[in-house]
Formats: sequence, C-alpha cells, structure tokens
Amino acid sequence: MTITVLVTDRQLNVVGDPITQWTELHAILRFNEPGSGYLVAPARPEVMEQLDAGHRIVVIRDGAVFCAGPYEVSRVRRSASESGAPPGTVTVHWADDLASVVGRVVYPTPSEDADGAQGDYWSVANTNAELAMRALVDANAGPGALSYRRVPRLVLGDLANVGANVTYRTRWTMLGDALREIALAGGGLGFRTRQVGDQVHFEVYQPRDLTGVVRFSWGLGNLREVDYERRAPTATSVIVGAQGDLDARTIIERTNTAAESAWGRLEKFLDRRDSDDPDELVQAGDAELVECAETAQLSTVTIDTPDQRFGADYGLGDLVTVVPLPGVEVAEVVRSAHLEATPSEGEQVTVLVGSQAASSDPVWVQYLRQLDRRLARLETNVTTETS
Repeated sequence: MTITVLVTDRQLNVVGDPITQWTELHAILRFNEPGSGYLVAPARPEVMEQLDAGHRIVVIRDGAVFCAGPYEVSRVRRSASESGAPPGTVTVHWADDLASVVGRVVYPTPSEDADGAQGDYWSVANTNAELAMRALVDANAGPGALSYRRVPRLVLGDLANVGANVTYRTRWTMLGDALREIALAGGGLGFRTRQVGDQVHFEVYQPRDLTGVVRFSWGLGNLREVDYERRAPTATSVIVGAQGDLDARTIIERTNTAAESAWGRLEKFLDRRDSDDPDELVQAGDAELVECAETAQLSTVTIDTPDQRFGADYGLGDLVTVVPLPGVEVAEVVRSAHLEATPSEGEQVTVLVGSQAASSDPVWVQYLRQLDRRLARLETNVTTETS
C-alpha cells in the first residue's frame, strides 16, 4: 500500500508538502454520485496552513489519483491533559470534484443569467445520451458555461461513443438528477470526474458486464463479510399521466412483465403533467420501474488479490458476481467502494454491490432527493400553466 495525500488550490496547484503523518483515512467512491472522504492528522501549523477556503484534497493510491475534490470541513481537537503545547488532531472532510458539477442548477437557457433566462426548457430530442450529458455539463459547469458558473479546470474528457438516443427536457433541476436520468435512459451509463494532470475531466462511460470474470466468494478467499438483503418490488406497473385533464389526458402504462410474473401485479401512478412527449413519458415510466424494482442489496468486505483489484480489474458501475450463500449467485452493479487505511494496519476496501435502490445513504436523504425532483416538476407545471 502506498497512499499520498496532497492539498491543491482551485487551479490544481499543489500547496505545501504532502500530509504524511495522518493516522486514519477513508475515501468513498460512488457510482453516478459524488464521492467523499476524511482523514485524521496532527493539527500542526504546516498542515493547518494548507486548509484554506477553496483548496482541494487529493488522495493518490499506488501512483494513481483515487479521490480528489474540494475540502469542506475541518475539526480540531486538543486536550489540556497532554504535556507541553499539544498540536491536537484535525479531521478533514472533502467531497470529490463531481460534487462541484452536480451541484449546479440546470438553467433553461444556460447562456443567460438566471434572472434573465427566457427559455421554457433545456432540451434534446432523439440525441445520443453521452452527447446530451456532455452538452448539459458544458453549458452549466464547463468551458461553455457563463464565466462565473465554470468549475475551475473542468474540461470534457475524451468521447467514449456510448449510449442510446434519448429525448429529454428539464428546467431548474439539479444537474446531478438530470445526468442520472439521462444516463439511465441512455442504457445505464456511468459518469464521473477524474483529475488528469492539471485538469479535471468530466467523463461518460459504459459500465462492463464482468459477471463471468469478477467474482466474490468464500471459496476464492476474497470475501470476508456479507450483508445480504432481498426486497420485493414496490411496483411492477407504472401508469404515467401526461398533460391534459380528465379524458383528454394522455395515459401511458409501462410494465415489468418478469417482475409481475414473479411477484404479482403492483401498480403505481406517476404524475408527469409537465410533459406530453411520448418518448419522454415512456422513459419516465421505465425509470420509475427501475426505482421500484426488486432489490438485492449486498454490502461486502472484499480483499484485493493479485488477480482481482478494485480500480484495475473492476470499477464503479460494472456488473459483477457475488456468492453470498452456497448455491446463490447474485449479479449486480458495483455502487460504491470504500477505501479505509491506517499506517499500522494497511488498507481495506469495502464494496457495496446491489440494485439502483441499494444505497448507503439514509432513507431521509433518499426521500429529500425524491421530494426535490417532484418540486422541480411542480415549478415547471406552474410556470407552464401561468405563462
């Protein structure tokens, strides 16, 4: 294990010497969500001087950037019982650079200030999902955004040429929610930020099916702990209501036939009166079916082996196989990876594998995200009806 911790300014220039005397480090990467981390180190003057507003933490694992992004919180603790003038300890929290991107709001007309935006929607029609996501980021956070909205050093990475065509429109929603919706409609794409030299690259990629290659099992010796939970779907049929009133309202039904056959029919109504586009309504219904699908959630403690290592042999979004019980194999997506390290005990990687609903976030966090999306749609409805 070789881990280096650096501090940079907004322009990715290294500030001071590496932080070398940390005693505990955690870095969590998440699929299509911002990662985060924290470390504990002596609160020495040379460390505290680096923790200035706008600075970033960069964690390098075995020569490659594992997690990097803006410093958010530092907490110092000192004890008077220690002899002399103790430096105490500082706990430093940070988010990865994706947080700065997904934290932008999607302007209906990104080239105009918020108080002067006149467009009804930011929209694409029958457009490749990767191109749509890149355009969305570029216009609201990248080089193509208004100067004061640009994320420092953010550029669009190499084109991956992945994804299906999508039709999508939105206004005043969080950029992260819009990206996740397009990624799902475009074929389960992944997106991330990655520090490359003195730039932060926004990248879209196609996760891989590695179920026949990457396996976690007791017999292979790379599985230390399993928490396995299976839940029934909350809906197998979604009825989508579009614009209009009473019998003039367009209704589209989307059904997960496999889930319905296994679990029976479970219905849910989805109010999408902000749209009358058939493709958009179909996508919304299918996305809701994914949200409501049966979940198989696995929280696993895994061990890197020479033949199977996170970041080298598999990554976020990839489909892998876990054998939690004899005769039970679960093929699901790698949702997050938690790197935990101490100088004395080395490192351990905890991987969360599961369906889209499998999340380490508290239930109230998930609820607030859903509420935020609903309020954004309501704002669109009110604007449309009163314009």
